[in-house]
Amino acid sequence: MVMPVIVSAAQDAPQTESIVLGMGCFWGAEKRMAAIPGVLDVESGYAGGDAAKAGYYDVLGLEKEIQAGRSKQRNHAEVIKVTFDPQKVPLKTVLIKFWESHDPTQGDRQGNDRGTNYRSVIYYHDAAQKAVALETRDAYQQALSKAGRGVITTEIAPLRNYSSAEEYHQDYLQKNPNGYCGLGGTGVAYPGEIAKPAPAPLDAAKLHFERQLIVFEAEECPFCKQFHAEVLDGWKAVTPIVSTFNPNPPKDWTLEKSLFATPTIVLFEKGKEVSRYTGYNGDKERFWKWLGFQLLTPEQRKIAFEQGTERPFTGSHLDEKRPGMFVDPITGAPLFRSDTKFNSGTGWPSFFNPIEGSIVLVEDNAHGMKRVEVRSASSGIHLGHVFDDGPPPSGKRYCINGNVLKFVPDEK
Repeated sequence: MVMPVIVSAAQDAPQTESIVLGMGCFWGAEKRMAAIPGVLDVESGYAGGDAAKAGYYDVLGLEKEIQAGRSKQRNHAEVIKVTFDPQKVPLKTVLIKFWESHDPTQGDRQGNDRGTNYRSVIYYHDAAQKAVALETRDAYQQALSKAGRGVITTEIAPLRNYSSAEEYHQDYLQKNPNGYCGLGGTGVAYPGEIAKPAPAPLDAAKLHFERQLIVFEAEECPFCKQFHAEVLDGWKAVTPIVSTFNPNPPKDWTLEKSLFATPTIVLFEKGKEVSRYTGYNGDKERFWKWLGFQLLTPEQRKIAFEQGTERPFTGSHLDEKRPGMFVDPITGAPLFRSDTKFNSGTGWPSFFNPIEGSIVLVEDNAHGMKRVEVRSASSGIHLGHVFDDGPPPSGKRYCINGNVLKFVPDEK
């Protein structure tokens, strides 16, 4: 009789290995290392400090004490525990990605973040891991030195006092588009690796010096793709806009501070940053409101965002009769054609039909009146109200504030 072979679940399970790494804020570190094929899990945490257990506010509180000179305790570093299948990805490959994904020469700092809790670290489990850590460090130091970069300051030590981070820190960038999105790194390839050439900065000569929008994005950024699909791909606004994968501004143009998330949309005027919008997660109306506050006059903003009304016979376009289109002043989306405009005698531009899909109607009971508000479908700004005393064929009178309309004449 042939006895059946019983295979245990443990035999089927992949053999795993883990190592603890720190490269600044653990949000971006988690995202980068999770993208490696063969990595099974990445967990944010704290390690390397004197306290047996620690949480986020414990680490921040101790760091304040250290910086003020009131404590000599060793603080934890923000770290990630990388669990991987060594049959699919060797530790050396994991560490090569680690070295290339941040700047290991900055000491107690990474990018905009400063403090001992943001130090670069490798915390190993055994002598074999230590050997790979030292081997890859020395090899990467040669590449950095050849490129004119500084000395690696990464702490390489046995793992001690590891605590997993709070749940809201786990998979943070999947939940929050405004978090760090991995714009760091030295740009220096590990020896034997093929460096992906960094995209060149934008050419200032091809941009609009007076006013220009630039979208700084990353290649593996789902929020960037969403911004393209929902806003950028259908751009009609007068303000010119371009996108780039290079985190630096054009030559001789200046950013107010470093970029830390993608997408970041920066408004430049005369080559200097005047405002920025960081992160995007489907909040189109909030984006257009940000842009509107940069482009519109105070009088226009009062109408657009505070449901204000211009005084009759004082607004723009009251006597405009040329063939053309009245558009949203922020998005550039068409609202009304001039051949639907008529003289209502009310003192406001009036139309009997909007462009299909261009407006949204909302019940308005303000000021003790029952009216129907007209809003732009593209930006959400207030335009005016609609009444049932208009001419044929619709019988409607779309009573619109002229100061929140932009007229674009037909091309001859």
